[in-house]
Amino acid sequence: MTTDDDYLLSDYQRRRVPVRPARKIGEAVAQLLARRGYAQVQSTAAMDDAWRRAAGERFAAQTRCGPVRRGVLEVTCANSAVVQELTFQKSALLKRLTELAPEQKIRDLKFRVGAID
Repeated sequence: MTTDDDYLLSDYQRRRVPVRPARKIGEAVAQLLARRGYAQVQSTAAMDDAWRRAAGERFAAQTRCGPVRRGVLEVTCANSAVVQELTFQKSALLKRLTELAPEQKIRDLKFRVGAID
C-alpha cells in the first residue's frame, strides 16, 4: 500500500461509529418492566394475595392492602375495631407475611381507618 492508501484507511477508521455490544433480552425486558412500573403492579398484586392469606377470611373482607414503603406495609381497615384487633395480632401477622412474601422484606405494619372499595 502507498501512503495515500494508509491515509484513506485511517480516515475510514476515524469515521466509524462505535457500536454498542448487544444486550441480553432478559436485561432489556427487566429494564422495560421497571421503567413502565409493571413490576410494581405485579408486586402489589402478590402482596395483596399474601395479606389476604395472612389475615384470613375474617379480616380480608374488612381490609385493603396498601403500598409497602421502607419495609412498612400500610393496611386500610373498615373501622377502628378492626384496627384494634389487627394491632393485637400484629406480631403473628408479620411472621406470616414474612413467610408468604419474603421478597417484600416487611418489618412493620401500619393500620389506618379508611374506605375499602
